[in-house]
Amino acid sequence: QVQLVESGGGLVQAGGSLRLSCAASGSRFSIDVMGWFRQVPGKQRELVATSTSGDTTNYADSVKGRFTISRDIAKNAVYLQMNSLKPEDTGTYYCYAAVRFGLDTPVFQYWGQGTQVTVSS
Repeated sequence: QVQLVESGGGLVQAGGSLRLSCAASGSRFSIDVMGWFRQVPGKQRELVATSTSGDTTNYADSVKGRFTISRDIAKNAVYLQMNSLKPEDTGTYYCYAAVRFGLDTPVFQYWGQGTQVTVSS
């Protein structure tokens, strides 16, 4: 099992910045992909940004140029620096990890508990 613990959400005015952090813990696992998704009530969870073990990043079009994802491989951690925040960035942000428990083994997906980001206009 892997646990993902997030931190860093909060309330910020439009144009402000926040930094989300997520750390994965458990035993004998490797992470293929870590990232962030967000969800608002009544809508599906959507991708915000992901980062692979090979340092390939992927961003939603709506956050490109404003958000930056980074990883600390040694700490099994992922961060999301969010700048120039807009009210439409409001939502619950979930940390995501695609994990293996050995070479050439199936991938398991894990989610954090979510952290609220609210951007006021």
